[in-house]
Amino acid sequence: MFFQEPTPDTSGYMIAGYVIAFIVMALYVISIYIRTRNLNQDMAILNELDKTVSSVQSSTASQLKKSPAKSRGNRSAKPVTKRSRKK
Repeated sequence: MFFQEPTPDTSGYMIAGYVIAFIVMALYVISIYIRTRNLNQDMAILNELDKTVSSVQSSTASQLKKSPAKSRGNRSAKPVTKRSRKK
């Protein structure tokens, strides 16, 4: 007599909750996939740039070995540091 009301039917809310949860998880997985793809593209570009820079440096180094007097002038091979500048 006291609690004679039937339990409300909330199955629609449960289904809506599951749908929203799966949509959020799918968006998260798609976001991770896109970020990974972009990261791999960035890594490929950086590796290509690294190869280009290293080939330029090796060609520059070979040119310096061939003609060190022309490229360095009359400077000594000693690197410039703060102590050597003060002298």
